[in-house]
Amino acid sequence: MKYNKIILAGGNGYLGTVLATHYKNLASQIIVLSRKPKAVDGNIKTVLWDGKTKGEWAADLNDADLLINLCGKNVNCRYTAANQREIIQSRVVPTTLLGEVIKELPSPPKLWINVTSATIYRHAEDHAQDEQTGEIGHGFSIDVCKQWEQSFFDADTPGTCKVALRMGIVLGHSDGVFPRLLNLVKLGMGGKQGNGQQYVAWIHELDAAKITEWLADHTEIDGIVNSTAPVAIKNADLMQTICKAYGMPFGLPAPKWLLEIGAKVIGTETELILKSRWVVPKRLLDAGYTFQFNDAKNAIQDILSIRL
Repeated sequence: MKYNKIILAGGNGYLGTVLATHYKNLASQIIVLSRKPKAVDGNIKTVLWDGKTKGEWAADLNDADLLINLCGKNVNCRYTAANQREIIQSRVVPTTLLGEVIKELPSPPKLWINVTSATIYRHAEDHAQDEQTGEIGHGFSIDVCKQWEQSFFDADTPGTCKVALRMGIVLGHSDGVFPRLLNLVKLGMGGKQGNGQQYVAWIHELDAAKITEWLADHTEIDGIVNSTAPVAIKNADLMQTICKAYGMPFGLPAPKWLLEIGAKVIGTETELILKSRWVVPKRLLDAGYTFQFNDAKNAIQDILSIRL
């Protein structure tokens, strides 16, 4: 096996499943830290934790090649005061806890990746945002990312390399955003959302997983790393690409006013759809990472070929 042990904290969601599947044949042991028990699946074992207090689970982090922290309440909700507190605490508290535990371990993980969000950058339609020159935005979602990353970088873990992986929207066949977009297309509602000019910072699920592996093999790289495809795409073009790939000749658009009504009905925020996220992975490209999927057309065709 290439690796001894991989730890996925909060790894029972969509991206955690993608990562566990990716590492299944690469690591002797994959340990998922979760609040919910789950039967052992080959070399994938679930260990219970609450994300708030130290416990027996801490010993499992010893001798790990890689720790990936995926903790956080889903932001697909209304930003009420209660939800805002939970969104922040569900990210900051486990991150702080992991830092405290790692500091005390005799043999801490070689690399700790905290999966944060590319939404930390400002709404950008004028030019791409990279790790060096990108401008941090304003608003609640940005404040979440800032507190999240601060708790991560404040952790005193001298024996562990740390990367804040600013992840774009992960596109894959089993779950996440893509199946929901595809359902809109199937219903004939796969047109642009808002004015359609907002950029979507996306990444294919295979690259999302391979980037973590590549970073584990290049621990000379630390700090902030953008995890998005090199070529961003506008919302209108993305929806049109999905329509064409699926064989749907048209898709009804959803103007901003309709999205605002719909967001209230289903309990979400229009920011998740209307914010322009034009983000590029400059550090990965400069360091030589080769993307499996550079453009959205090929990524969508690949995902649909698996689904159909």
